[in-house]
Amino acid sequence: MKNFILLFTLIFSFSCSTDELEKDGYDKDDSSYDGPIETITHNGVERKYIIYTPQGYDGTSKLPLLLNFHGFGGQAGDYMSYTNMTSTADTENFILVYPQGSDLDGSSHWNAALNGSDNKSDIDDLGFIDALINKLSSENLIDLKRVYAVGYSNGGMMSYALGCHKSNLIAAIGSVSGYMLQSTSSVSESECTPTHSIPLIKIHGTTDHYDGDGVYNSVESVINFWVNFNNTNTDPVINNIDDNGTSITSYKYENGDNNVSVEHYKIIGGEHVWFSNDFNGKNTGQLIWDFVSKYDIDGLIVD
Repeated sequence: MKNFILLFTLIFSFSCSTDELEKDGYDKDDSSYDGPIETITHNGVERKYIIYTPQGYDGTSKLPLLLNFHGFGGQAGDYMSYTNMTSTADTENFILVYPQGSDLDGSSHWNAALNGSDNKSDIDDLGFIDALINKLSSENLIDLKRVYAVGYSNGGMMSYALGCHKSNLIAAIGSVSGYMLQSTSSVSESECTPTHSIPLIKIHGTTDHYDGDGVYNSVESVINFWVNFNNTNTDPVINNIDDNGTSITSYKYENGDNNVSVEHYKIIGGEHVWFSNDFNGKNTGQLIWDFVSKYDIDGLIVD
């Protein structure tokens, strides 16, 4: 891993909380979910989450854990239905958890930064996820070397934050329409210095602040950050996918430290959504799982 310090801001801007949220494509009032909701108290605050255990699991062997974070204003139950990863959990045999963001003026959110002025509230979401993983592992047989964080929009930002600040817990991360934001002041800068290589899969549409705009970092700069950090090849393997007229270009940066890679799927004309495209026979959830599941906290899993 290269020896350098790169400062990246993971502040959450509410500029994505209105117009863009109307594009999210799922109802946020949680009215469609009537299943069990679990709770945990962290820093005196009751937090909620949904856990899905794969069908047929007998509880005798350790399973990987995938945390999937909803976007700003989202609800875990509807997001669970919207992303449709339970069937993937059944076939691939992993525990799937949807944490619930805390309320802020009537909208749920994630504080995707270290505690301080970068966040929009004093809720400690990084500490919440740390405590949640501890609770889940005490109540379930979880392979703690194979814990993955993925998310959509503000949830994607949370995945980046966990990769940066809780890398001792996270083996790989994924972001769908999620941002790493530009620094707006010296106070808001935070060091993104994971303790090990962090594989990343990023899926993003070209109409969704793809080139940056003064608030959001461009997708290229985010990819370059993780390519440099992981010390992968700088020349990607490029492939084109035609999904019923939608053009998708994949970029795979391979041979990083501990044999990790960085992958980016560029959706031409894609908006701010959890994508419903067909990636050569895979939906978004399956694509993400197939990528992250190749790794544990030590890098590429060698059979």
